[in-house]
Amino acid sequence: MSGPAVEDLLRRLMPQVLGALVRRHGQFEGCEDAVQEAGLAASVQWPADGVPDNPRGWLMTVASRRLIDHVRSEHARRERETVAEPAPDVPDTDDTLVLLFLCCHPALTAASQTALTLRAVGGLTTAEIARAFLVPEATMAARISRAKQRIRAAGSVFRLPDGAAFEERLRVVLHVLYLIFNEGYTASSGSSLHRVELAWEAIRLARLVRAQLPQDGEVAGLLALMLLTHARRAARTTPGGDLVPLDEQDRSVWDRELIEEGLALARVSLGAPVLGPYQLQAAIAATHADAATAGETDWRQVYALYLILERIAPNPMVTLNRAIALAEVAGPGEGLALLAGLDADERVRGHHRLASVRAHLLEKAGEPAAAYENFRRAAKATASLAERRYLESRAARLRP
Repeated sequence: MSGPAVEDLLRRLMPQVLGALVRRHGQFEGCEDAVQEAGLAASVQWPADGVPDNPRGWLMTVASRRLIDHVRSEHARRERETVAEPAPDVPDTDDTLVLLFLCCHPALTAASQTALTLRAVGGLTTAEIARAFLVPEATMAARISRAKQRIRAAGSVFRLPDGAAFEERLRVVLHVLYLIFNEGYTASSGSSLHRVELAWEAIRLARLVRAQLPQDGEVAGLLALMLLTHARRAARTTPGGDLVPLDEQDRSVWDRELIEEGLALARVSLGAPVLGPYQLQAAIAATHADAATAGETDWRQVYALYLILERIAPNPMVTLNRAIALAEVAGPGEGLALLAGLDADERVRGHHRLASVRAHLLEKAGEPAAAYENFRRAAKATASLAERRYLESRAARLRP
């Protein structure tokens, strides 16, 4: 089996093995380290020696031995006697969802939840996560270590919460997967617009959650949103890596297979008894995907969906996107008037997206000088080099 195939297999199996170990031993921090070491050993041995007949069992045995060694090295006799039993068979049950809930513990910050999810559930190494978020490996290692310590200090148990607590934690899980996808689809910093491995990892994890919660409308909506958005990836940049906005993209290179799957999921999600923000965002993405050309986009429907989304999940970025849709329906002046209400909102006041959308609408309104200043302001505010190049090019076209 090739290296990439082994990597895919490990990313699928490691969360299952970690769940089994944590369920048995109840020490997330030590078990997670042991499974990471087992995964590293497998990534070296399996491509050379072949994948064992029972890869899950192999990982379980190696991880259990590493855990035993760790306990012994700390001279913890009581834990050693518990852990040093023969490694059990890996159960057929998949604890991935439980593991996701644990990694998204409310005691952690969103950044720590994201990092821990990618390591424990995604199977990424600390170095891989650090590279994805453009931070030193030591910084990411410290973040992950603190996250595991906080989970231990919180006395968390390895089981799904009940009732309202389950719904609340599920929202956190979906938000973390959404953050991972967004960072992969539009990197917040660096020279590349995409970090494809993060986007695909978010999709893979969303599929896992969907498999375990097939009736949940928001889970289906989030997966649909990811698929419909990621389907545009090939059209979002020029061969030189420059950004191509949605209305200028060559839709013939959109991934039709992902679009068809996303459209089907979006329809399913909208049939749920209660609508949530991911279902509505999926419906908006589906409206764009349904249009053969940018000019055929049903902007009235997009505007109506953003209006509903703004009511159930108020957010300045939702208002900003509603302003774009409003400008398409009622003219740029109406969109600019709506944007004016965001100037006092500290969450978005200095964000490059506010300046770039205002610049776009000012240009459409026939105010090139004001548009030029806002494109320049937006370019200075973004940490993404791809976005900066695009915004600077738009400004250059309008230079007085």
